[in-house]
Amino acid sequence: MNTKAKTSVESTSDREIVITRVLHAPRELVWQAWTEPQHVKNWWGPRGFSTTIKKMDFRVGGVWEHVMHGPDGTNYPNKSTFKEIVPHERITYLHGGGREDGPGASFTATWTFETVGGNKTRLTGRMMFPTVEARDFVVKEFGAIEGGKQTLERASEYVASLQAKPFIISREFAAPLELVWQAWTERDRFARWFGPKGFRLAVVKFDLRPGGMIHYKMATPDGKEMWGKAVYREIVPPARLVWINSFSDKDGGITRHPLTTDPWPLQMLTVVTFAENAGKTTVTVNWWPYEADADERRVFDAGHESMKMGWGGTFEQLKAYLGKA
Repeated sequence: MNTKAKTSVESTSDREIVITRVLHAPRELVWQAWTEPQHVKNWWGPRGFSTTIKKMDFRVGGVWEHVMHGPDGTNYPNKSTFKEIVPHERITYLHGGGREDGPGASFTATWTFETVGGNKTRLTGRMMFPTVEARDFVVKEFGAIEGGKQTLERASEYVASLQAKPFIISREFAAPLELVWQAWTERDRFARWFGPKGFRLAVVKFDLRPGGMIHYKMATPDGKEMWGKAVYREIVPPARLVWINSFSDKDGGITRHPLTTDPWPLQMLTVVTFAENAGKTTVTVNWWPYEADADERRVFDAGHESMKMGWGGTFEQLKAYLGKA
């Protein structure tokens, strides 16, 4: 099964950048996520960025003003004017923006929304620059190509969150944030507690970086064997981890749940956050199906009680490990 990254970049002119990704969501939902500011702020921008929307007057002639905040604290003010809006099909705007008190860029952006394969949407952003030099400048100065890929990847995650009720579990641990973070991000520590209670874990690979993978084997209390993997999307020390989780095999592929015939989601988006207060650390896990169909989301929604047991047992093992570390 091909599970490689699904964002592509192309150009039909040396003055443009074109980024495309198929999102596993109906076109109406993707349109809503793109055009309503309460949604846009949750996914717009590369990894590590946040966005403050000052104004979004979504009509022809309307102005969209927003500030992107980089992970290093740098602000990037942006202002766009909408020139064409064809509901559920196309958006065109003139854009200007850049680094605060620094260089900027201007271009014409056209976004298209195309239904493919039933309830999926091909989202394409086309940015046309006035000159070749202007295009090359934003690629070099702002990392526009990689940033575009990451933005559409974040969009794919966000529309997944809109289609299923996430499973959320939180636990406070009597341990400092530094130690708890190490327990999640260092191979030897991680191997000593991760997994449901009573399971034995063997870590085969532990590559802690965006795009890197944890690959592991678990043995159930009754002797069954199953494989799993997590591919990291985002690492923000010591506050946040994001990965795509799935059942796997010894070769690191993606497989169905080995212990049920129900269509458990092939991929799960996992967001783990860490917060310290008075020497204690609260860990919160948000979990929901990623690029799932309706049957997979139904099985996930029905399984929240069993997830409480699984993650609850995992947290008990983490508590025991931290007590001895």
